[in-house]
Amino acid sequence: MRVGVLTGGGDCPGLNAVIRAVVRKGIETHGWEVVGFRSGWRGPLTGDSRPLGLADVEEILNRGGTILGSSRTNPYKEEDGVQRIKSVLAEQGVDALIAIGGEDTLGVAKKLTDDGVGVVGVPKTIDNDLAATDYTFGFDTAVHIATESIDRLRTTAESHYRAMVVEVMGRHAGWIALHAGLAGGANVILVPERPFSVEQVVEWVERRFEKMYAPIIVVAEGAVPEGGAEVLKTGEKDAFGHVQLGGVGTWLADEIAARTGKESRAVVLGHTQRGGTPTAYDRVLATRFGLHAVDAVADGDFGTMVALRGTDIVRVKLAEATAELKTVPPERYEEAEVFFG
Repeated sequence: MRVGVLTGGGDCPGLNAVIRAVVRKGIETHGWEVVGFRSGWRGPLTGDSRPLGLADVEEILNRGGTILGSSRTNPYKEEDGVQRIKSVLAEQGVDALIAIGGEDTLGVAKKLTDDGVGVVGVPKTIDNDLAATDYTFGFDTAVHIATESIDRLRTTAESHYRAMVVEVMGRHAGWIALHAGLAGGANVILVPERPFSVEQVVEWVERRFEKMYAPIIVVAEGAVPEGGAEVLKTGEKDAFGHVQLGGVGTWLADEIAARTGKESRAVVLGHTQRGGTPTAYDRVLATRFGLHAVDAVADGDFGTMVALRGTDIVRVKLAEATAELKTVPPERYEEAEVFFG
């Protein structure tokens, strides 16, 4: 049997751990050949692939990013995209695909399964916003990086007695902001799920200044003020219809400075949250996902995604995995509000 593997969407710590597990178990347990398709769905569209042997994955467990590269290519926006993929798979003798990605990559995987291609999905997103799994790998690393950044920014904020606004990733779900904000002792946490009042934020900031401390505000990139809209870097959309967010941190820092008369600075963590070495938790979770994805292929259980439920790895239908996003529930946000101000 010949099995293909690809990584789509934004890069994420732990991707290489999945690839390593797929190759090791695929070859050593089942005697398969494993083919890596480069640049996400662009690989099977164009035939851009490479064989993956044991030596190719020997030292990639702790490496960030992905040795296969990634992209936001959408085959369903390409002319004859599905037929081109089927032709490439037939020409290269690939019997099944393991697709590692988030909602967009797995949405394509679901459609391809419906169109007769054997695909098994592995959930990947630092935003932790896939509803069918308790956690996605990459999230723990992103939170760790954001928390360490908050810790470092606190010392300079206190030294200069200024407000510090830290913008983290989170388009529609505020999990990184919530977890990093709680772990870093932030005085305000703003998430996309709840539009915020600038007046209330300023009140919390001033309360912190009155206590002779420097406020730390953590804001997800997709957070919006009441009656406002998302702050965009550009109006351009990618192949899946997403605009590029960014700038709410700088906007909010300017508002705080104007309304309080205190110095306020913004720091956008951006892609630093995606980069570098994955945490031990993410390495283990990604490895387990890869091993169980191989089992699903061996069972011919296509159209499924491996998922974490409690401490167990289970299979769910791709349709379920992509049906809705997992957002921060009100009760989880209310836990954090105790520490505001």
